[in-house]
Amino acid sequence: MLAIGEFSRVTHLSIRTLRRYHEAGLLEPEVVDPSSGYRYYSGDQIPTAQVIHRLRELDVPLSDVERILRSPDPDQRAALVAEHLQRLESELARTRVAVSSLRRLLAPEPTPLQVEVRSEPEVVVAAVEDDVVADDVGAWFAGAMAELDAVLGPAAALAPPGGLYDNGLYEHGRGRLLLYRPAAEPPTRGRVRPVTLPAVELVVTTHQGEHDGIDVTYGQLGSWVVRNALTVAGAVRERYLVGPRDTDDITAWCTEIGWPVFRVAASS
Repeated sequence: MLAIGEFSRVTHLSIRTLRRYHEAGLLEPEVVDPSSGYRYYSGDQIPTAQVIHRLRELDVPLSDVERILRSPDPDQRAALVAEHLQRLESELARTRVAVSSLRRLLAPEPTPLQVEVRSEPEVVVAAVEDDVVADDVGAWFAGAMAELDAVLGPAAALAPPGGLYDNGLYEHGRGRLLLYRPAAEPPTRGRVRPVTLPAVELVVTTHQGEHDGIDVTYGQLGSWVVRNALTVAGAVRERYLVGPRDTDDITAWCTEIGWPVFRVAASS
């Protein structure tokens, strides 16, 4: 038997932590002296303590640690750990994007934005359109893109897809979203149908990298619009020149942002 102090040394878990794990029912001592309350552990409990230590290092909640330890099925235990690791990877990805965006925002001399004013003609496209809640945009986008690709077949690869984002999506958290692919003869099948995109004057720039950091580029483009006496008039357009369907290299992804504008007449 190992006294709690000895067990603490061999497992690198503090006495306070071991007591907390005991109270939580995660790691109960082999013996508790009824008169003194001293806790004693067996050598067989060392691996369990080390598993708990590693799981806690990964910020696995105590409730999930208990589920992992209590599960008799190795596959179920592995699935529970994998589920938590996936959440950690998502959080790390969000942190990395936030840090990258902050660096861009706090740079003493930000890279000048490359902007052009472009006239887009009216065009008929194959599109999926719906009212979407902001939190559901990612899932909706993936489903709509898959449907467009399936309906258009090989023709889907001939030109990059694009999207129109209603202002309500940003202002109220819900708005009209249209995802499209150019097509010579847009079909009507499932949710896919022909849609005419009207002619528009756009201020255009490109965002390099993953889409999660695109808000910084939007901000820079908005500042450019204000400085050049242009006023927004309609849904923002995006065109996905290079994306995850083209390459796994996120630094190579390239999204074109088109901000509809009209020039403000000079005051007399």
